[in-house]
Amino acid sequence: MADTPVDTTGLVYQHPPGFRKRRVRNWFFLGLTYAGYYFCRTNLSIVSADLKDGLGFSNAQYGAIQGARSGAYAIGQFVNGLFTDGLGGKRAMTIGAVGTILLNVAFGLTAWSNIGWLFYVLMLIRLADGYMQAFGAPGMVKINTAWFRRRERGTFAGIFGFMINLGATASGKLGSLLAIGFAVSLLFFSITVPKLDWRYMFIIPPVVTGIIVLLMNLAVKNHPEEAGYSIRHDDESEDDDPLETIQIGAVFRKIASNPVVWIVAGAYFCTGFVRYGINDWWVIYMKDVWSVAREDALFDNMASYWLPFTASFGSLGSGIISDKLFAGRRAPVAALLYLIQAVFLFLALSMCMSWIPGSATLACVLIVLIWVGCNSTHSLLGTAAAMDLGGRKMAGFSSGVIDSFQYFGAMLAQFGMGRLLDRTAVSQHLNDKGALVPNLNPTVWFSAMLPPAVLGTILMTYLWWRHRGTDRAGT
Repeated sequence: MADTPVDTTGLVYQHPPGFRKRRVRNWFFLGLTYAGYYFCRTNLSIVSADLKDGLGFSNAQYGAIQGARSGAYAIGQFVNGLFTDGLGGKRAMTIGAVGTILLNVAFGLTAWSNIGWLFYVLMLIRLADGYMQAFGAPGMVKINTAWFRRRERGTFAGIFGFMINLGATASGKLGSLLAIGFAVSLLFFSITVPKLDWRYMFIIPPVVTGIIVLLMNLAVKNHPEEAGYSIRHDDESEDDDPLETIQIGAVFRKIASNPVVWIVAGAYFCTGFVRYGINDWWVIYMKDVWSVAREDALFDNMASYWLPFTASFGSLGSGIISDKLFAGRRAPVAALLYLIQAVFLFLALSMCMSWIPGSATLACVLIVLIWVGCNSTHSLLGTAAAMDLGGRKMAGFSSGVIDSFQYFGAMLAQFGMGRLLDRTAVSQHLNDKGALVPNLNPTVWFSAMLPPAVLGTILMTYLWWRHRGTDRAGT
C-alpha cells in the first residue's frame, strides 16, 4: 500500500442534523456492554490471592487458569474477527456476552464444589470463557468504525476506554465490598449485606451484564444507515454500499498483506504482556510483599479508583493528542507511552533493588503510572489503529488480528510468569489449607516486564520514523 494521504482536505466535516445525538446513544450502550465484558473478565484478578489461598493453588496454577483464557481469547480474535465481519457487530457482541455470563456462573459454582480435578475444570471453563469474550472487541470495533470517521477515532477510543474501565471499577469496588460487607440506605430502611465469599465475584457480574445486554440490543444500530443517517468515510468512495459484505477470503488477504498491521500487532503483544503482567499479578504482589489485603483501604483505592480512572484519563488524553496534534497518526503517541512504561518499570525495579526507598504507597503509585502507559496504548492501537487499518467493512478482522497479539503477550505474562515466580521465590507463607506457598518475587516480576516495554518503544518509533510526512492509515 502506497504512502498516500487518506484525508488531506483539512476541512471540518459536518455531520447530518441529529447524527451526533444518535451516535452518543449508540456508543453509550455499546460502551456499557463492553464494560460488562470487563466486569466478567477482571473479576478473577481481583480475588486472585483469595482463590490461590482458598483452593491451595500455586502461582503457576493461577497463571495457567488466566493463561488458558488469554490463549483462547487470542485464537478467538482471529476466528471471531472474520465471523464478525459477516455476522455484524451487535449480533457478535450478544453471542459473546451470553457465553461469558453462563461461563462465569459456571466458574463460581464449580469453585464452591468438591469435585476432583478442580484445577483442570476451572482452567477449562476459563478457556471457554476466553473464546466467548473474543466476540466482544471485534464487534465493538466494527460498529464504531461505521459511526466514526478516521480523525474522530482517537478521541473516541479514549472516551470509550473511559467507559469500558467502568467494568474494571465495578469489579474492584465489588471485590472490596464483598470482603467487608456493606449497607444500602433506602428511603425508609436500609439493606445490610454481610461479608460474602470471593466466589460471588462470579455470580453478581454476570447478572448485571445480562441486564446491560438486553438494553444494548434495544438501543444499538450496527451502522448509521440502520438509523437513517449516512456519513462519508475517508477510505470509501461516494458510491460504496455500506451494507455490502466482503467475502472472508478477500478480508483475510487484504488485512494479512498489510505490513503495518503486523508491526502494530507486534507492539500490541508488548502491551498485552505488560498490561496483564500488571492486571493479573498486582493483587498478589501487594499481599505477598506489602501485606495489603482486599479488606484494606489502600487496596480499595487502587482497585476502585486509582487504576481504572487514571487509565481512563490516559486513554482519553492520548486519543485527543493523536487526533488533534498528529492528525490521526497513532505511532508518535504510542512510542512515548511505551517509553513511559519502561521508565516507571525501571524505577519500580530500582525500589526492589533498594536503590530508592520503598513503601506500599510508592509501590501503588508506580504500578498506576505503568498502568496508565499500557492502557493508553491498549485503546490507541487496539481500537483507533485497528479502525484505521480495517475501515468499516474489515474492522472486525483487523481488530481480531491486532488484539489477538495482545493476548498472546498476556498468555506469556500468565503461564510464563506463574512458573517463573514459583521458581524464583525467596519467601513463603501459609495458605488457608495450612500449606507453605511461594511469595511473589518483585524483582523478577518487574524485570520481566521491562524488555517488552522497551521493544514496544522501538517498534512504534520505527513506524513513526518510517512513515514520517505521510498520512498512512494505522501509523
